[in-house]
Amino acid sequence: MSVLASPVRRPVLRAASVVVALGAVALAVGLTIAHPNGLLTLLPSTDMRELHVDFDTFWHSAVALTQGADIYDTTAKLRNLNPPLLSLVLAPLAGLDPLLAYRVFAAFTLVLVLAAVVVVCRELRLGWGWTVGATVAMALSSPLHGTLVLGQIYGVLLALLVAGWLCERRGHPRAAGVCYGVAVALKPSLAPVLLLPLAQRRWPAFWAGVAGAGAATVVGALAAGPSSALEWLRIGFSEPVPDVLDNAALPGFLLRLGLPSAIGTALGFVALVGTLVWIHRRGADSAGTAPFAVIAAGLLMSPISWHNYLLLLWPGILVAVAGGLVREWALALFALPLIPVSWGELWTDGNPWTPLGRGLYTAILVAYWITLLRSTRRTRTNGAFAHTW
Repeated sequence: MSVLASPVRRPVLRAASVVVALGAVALAVGLTIAHPNGLLTLLPSTDMRELHVDFDTFWHSAVALTQGADIYDTTAKLRNLNPPLLSLVLAPLAGLDPLLAYRVFAAFTLVLVLAAVVVVCRELRLGWGWTVGATVAMALSSPLHGTLVLGQIYGVLLALLVAGWLCERRGHPRAAGVCYGVAVALKPSLAPVLLLPLAQRRWPAFWAGVAGAGAATVVGALAAGPSSALEWLRIGFSEPVPDVLDNAALPGFLLRLGLPSAIGTALGFVALVGTLVWIHRRGADSAGTAPFAVIAAGLLMSPISWHNYLLLLWPGILVAVAGGLVREWALALFALPLIPVSWGELWTDGNPWTPLGRGLYTAILVAYWITLLRSTRRTRTNGAFAHTW
């Protein structure tokens, strides 16, 4: 039994969790009042180049794809950092006006994200209290608001991850591998999830994941042309680590502390390897929190992990709740992402506490990773799971 579940420590954890949850909610409300021009108010904006800038980039690349042009040489404000497969996926929206295409995609993303939360809750039989609470918390969370305003693809990624997790629960590891593989092909920073079956020596699932990622990548490369695929690789390896506060990855956090980002990458690598070793030794259940723990570790190591990525980890926290996670701590984990990015405006350059203050989202990502890792369950034995919380 985990020490956190002992009779002595559990009341302390509950009390601390309540303080964290209430503090996060109060801070979110206060920042929303103090900064009324929050992310939600930006959703109706028609400004594609400044506010819905990520989708604007994706849309221009999709248009270039349909016209046989270079998807990485467009008139968009930002450079497209995503693989060619994304342009192929969004090609059906290329014929629409960019603003209309954005609104269609944002609505689709909202439905995908909220539906994913409900599906996970119902699969886990958590009851309507947790289902409604988790769905409302997601709807109010800053990661979702950022995803919608920018027009990012995290809703699609979340749906693929949940689909893979559901396939594992239903005894279809190859199908799960393919779902994870397609997610990786769309967002390579999720690639560590393909290492999970490798650590567990589940070879069919591993090769299915590799094949899914490879096939989806090749399809995108063929659609955009080999030169575009090579250009994406060049861009990916040359992009610097951003030091803005909503980059929750360890390399970005170390950079904000004035240290080389390579130190953060090394620490993230240690976290990822340690996670895989932990899962290997425990024989962790691949239909539990294990895949989400691996994803969290990979996000810590990645050069760029925007705080919006946190919504990809919510299913894992819900799995942990079903497995006996301390309820108050789960509520704190759902409350912390409510804190909006206007948090960064509280910290000024020159203040010695500013680098730590700007590390809030990194701290939240670390908390998610530790929780998911500690909540991993052993493979079912004698009809029961062994929980650590």
